[in-house]
Amino acid sequence: MAEPLRYRDDEPVDHPAVTVDSFLEQTNANAVRIEPGDDARDLLPHLDRLALVEVNFPAFGDGRGYSSARILREAGFTGELRAVGDVLVDQIAYMRRCGFDAFEPDKQLDMGDVEAAFARWPEVYQPTVDDRTPIWAKRHA
Repeated sequence: MAEPLRYRDDEPVDHPAVTVDSFLEQTNANAVRIEPGDDARDLLPHLDRLALVEVNFPAFGDGRGYSSARILREAGFTGELRAVGDVLVDQIAYMRRCGFDAFEPDKQLDMGDVEAAFARWPEVYQPTVDDRTPIWAKRHA
């Protein structure tokens, strides 16, 4: 496992995440791990007690985790949203736009490459949960 990347100011959650099914059966868990077949909408009634949601990317080509992130952030989840697994530097900026603020890749990422990925596209076209103003909105301001 590589060194985690975290873009938050609060303290990291220090206990492991449980599966969605286990989380829904307990009242004391505040960290959950979403697998590709899980429905993030099952967590919406419980956002107030969640401190961490890990979204597993078992293969870089499986994009279902992006949707899970958007669903949670658009519903008001403010806790740590961590992408885990086969997270590639080519995807990290897009994951960030969907709401991920922490990353735990299987393989260590070069920090120079990560910084370059975040800086590569200073302007964006679509509004998302990262609050960056789309270029078309700047043009019409």
